[in-house]
Amino acid sequence: MNNRIPLLISIVILLISFFLNVLGLMEMFPLLISSPLLFISIFVTLYFVNHRNTFKGF
Repeated sequence: MNNRIPLLISIVILLISFFLNVLGLMEMFPLLISSPLLFISIFVTLYFVNHRNTFKGF
């Protein structure tokens, strides 16, 4: 349960940043801000997905 909370938060941030990027493509929000925000949110989401069940040793 506790390891799913950061994943859910990162997915919500990913959806928000995607919406901001769409607004940036329509020139209603600065694209210079929304594009790096989308990249960082994708990176963090993939980090939480890939490092969820790693082997930590004996």
